[in-house]
Amino acid sequence: LPQQCAGEEKRVGTRTVVVGHRPVLETDAYVAQKFCDNRIVSSKYTLWNFLPKNLFEQFRRIANFYFLIIFLVQVIVDTPTSPVTSGLPLFFVITVTAIKQGYEDWLRHRADNEVNKSTVFIVENAKQVQKESEKIKVGDIVEVKADETFPCDLIFLASSSIDGTCYVTTASLDGESNFKTHYAVRDTTVLCTDEAIDTLTATIECEQPQPDLYKFVGRIIIYRSNQEPVARSLGPENLLLKGATLKNTKKIYGVAVYTGMETKMALNYQGKSQKRSAVEKSINAFLIVYLCILLSKATVCTTLKYVWQSNPSNDEPWYNEKTKKERDTFKVLRMFTDFLSFMVLFNFIIPVSMYVTVEMQKFLGSFFISWDKEMYDEEIKEGALVNTSDLNEELGQVEFVFTDKTGTLTENSMEFIECCIDGHKYKDCISEVDGFSQTDGHLKYYGKAEKSREELFLRALCLCHTVQIKEADHQVDGLIGHPERKYSYVSSSPDEIALVKGAEKYGFTFLGLENDFMKIRNQKNEMEMYQLLHVLDFDPVRRRMSVIVRTTTGKLLLFCKGADSSIFPRVQQEEIQQTKVHVDRNAMDGYRTLCVAFRELTQKEYNKIDRQISEAKMALQDREEKMAKVFEETEADMHLIGATAVEDR
Repeated sequence: LPQQCAGEEKRVGTRTVVVGHRPVLETDAYVAQKFCDNRIVSSKYTLWNFLPKNLFEQFRRIANFYFLIIFLVQVIVDTPTSPVTSGLPLFFVITVTAIKQGYEDWLRHRADNEVNKSTVFIVENAKQVQKESEKIKVGDIVEVKADETFPCDLIFLASSSIDGTCYVTTASLDGESNFKTHYAVRDTTVLCTDEAIDTLTATIECEQPQPDLYKFVGRIIIYRSNQEPVARSLGPENLLLKGATLKNTKKIYGVAVYTGMETKMALNYQGKSQKRSAVEKSINAFLIVYLCILLSKATVCTTLKYVWQSNPSNDEPWYNEKTKKERDTFKVLRMFTDFLSFMVLFNFIIPVSMYVTVEMQKFLGSFFISWDKEMYDEEIKEGALVNTSDLNEELGQVEFVFTDKTGTLTENSMEFIECCIDGHKYKDCISEVDGFSQTDGHLKYYGKAEKSREELFLRALCLCHTVQIKEADHQVDGLIGHPERKYSYVSSSPDEIALVKGAEKYGFTFLGLENDFMKIRNQKNEMEMYQLLHVLDFDPVRRRMSVIVRTTTGKLLLFCKGADSSIFPRVQQEEIQQTKVHVDRNAMDGYRTLCVAFRELTQKEYNKIDRQISEAKMALQDREEKMAKVFEETEADMHLIGATAVEDR
C-alpha cells in the first residue's frame, strides 16, 4: 500500500476535521491536516500555459485547422499562390481571438483575486485574527457578520441569536431569494463569544466533498473534561454554504469543513471546456459540406489533368516544361502534389475573410452589450456582464424559456384563500356566493365541521411548519410582516407563512418557538404550549413534512401536511372522498393545495420512533435512506383533517 503523508487522510468515504486545530487530548500533538487551500480559480489560463493552451484550443476549430493545413501546403509544396495569402489572414484571426480570450480570462483572474484577497476574521487563541480568504484552512473557526458572504463551507456552531439560528439567502447558488433558516449545533449555541468558542474541543466526521447543495451528512463529537464525549448529528440545516449571505443575524461562528475548490459552489462550476455557439456549429456543418466540394473539385481536376497528359502531344506547355528531377519523380507523388496544388488554387471557396469579420464582430459586440442602457439594472446599478464573447449570438437564438411559476413569473406572494375541514369548505371572503352560508367573524363556511375538528385543524396549521418569529423593527427583505404587528414571520417557504397567517385570521396565532416549546394563542385568547420533539423535514421525494409534539397533558401528536398524492395513501380511505372534491376544484382554479392529517401516538410508539430517528441521524452511510424508512413507517395510519388552498400572486 502507498504510504500516506503524516496527517493526510484517505479521500474515500469520510473526512475528519479537528475544530480549531486543537487536539482532543492535551497530551496529543496536533498534526496539520492536508486539505486544499481556500483559493477559488475560475480562470482558464495562466501566464505560462496561455500560448500553447490557447493555440491548441483554437486549432481544434475546424476552420482554423483547415486554414493551417492550406498554409502548410503552400509552404511545403510548389503551389500557384503565395503562402502569404492564407498565412496573414490566419495569423490575424488567431491573434485577435487570443487577445479577446486573454482579456476575458484576465477579467476572471481579477474577479478571483477580489474573492481570494477579501478580509475574513479567524478566532485564534480567544481573539480575532484578520486574514485573507484564500488562507482559510479546514478546521479554522470563522466569524461572519450580517450581510457578509460565507468564505467557505462552514458548520454552524453559534450565533448572536439566543435560539442558535441564523438566516441566509442563497440567490447566488440556486436563485432562491427567500430566507433559509439554519441551526447551530445544540451543544455549542452558548459559545457566542471569541473566548467561549475558543474553548471548544471537538472533531467533525463528515462525507467527502460532493456538489449537491441540499445534501450533507456528518456528526460532531464534543469533548469535555471529566465527561463522556457527546455526539450530535449534522445535516444540511447545520451547513452554511460558500456564496450564501448572512441576513438578519448580527454574527455567527462556524468551522470550515470544505474550502476552495472543494466547496459545493466550486464543485458546481461547469467545466472550463470551450463552448460552441449554435451559429458556430451551423457554420462548421456548412464548412464540412464545402470541404467535401473542394476535395471533389481537386480530385476531378487532378484526374482530368492526367487523362489529358496521357496523350504525349498534350504534355506540359513549353514554358512549364518539367525538369529532369520532376520526370524522375514517382507518378503517384506527382499526382498527390498536383492534388494539393488544386486544393490551394480553389481554397477561396471557404473565405477566410468571413472568419476575420465574425471574430471582430464578436469582440466588439460584447462592448455594445455591456453599454446597452436597456440591459442596465437600476436596483443593483450594474449593466450586463459579458463573460465570454464567443456566445454573444446565443442571446438571439432563444425561442422558449422554461421556468417554474413560483417567484419567477409571480411575485412569490402567497395568500391563504380557503380551507376544507372534514369535507366542509371554509372561505375568507366578503361577497355572497351560491349556496347556503353562515358568517362567523371573518370566516364564511358552507356546512360546518365539529368545533373540535376545526380547532384541531387550526392547531395543525400553527404547529406543522418551520416558521420563525422576528421583531418587525429589524425587518429586512424576506420577512413577511403586518403593519399592526410587532413581529414578522420568517421561513424558507412562503407557503408556510401563508398558512400560519391564515390560521391567525381564524383565531389561532403562532407566537414562536422558545426552548423547544411552540407557543400559540387560541380563539379564547388563551396561551397553549407544545413541546416540539421532532421535525420530519420536507423533501421533494416524500412531498410532505411532519412534526411530533407533546401537549401539556402529555398527549403525543403527529401533524403532517403535504401534497394530496402523498397524504391520501397514508390516511383512512373512508375520509378521503369529500376532501378530494375540494382539492381537485382548487387545483383546477390554479391554487396551491396541501392536505393536513394527524395521528395520536402512544408513549411506546414514540419511544420506538425517537430511537429510530436518533440512530438514523447518527449514521454517516446511507443516512437519507435510513431516515426515509423511519419517516415512511411513522407517517402511516393517519387521520385526514382537511386541506388548504393558497394563491400565488
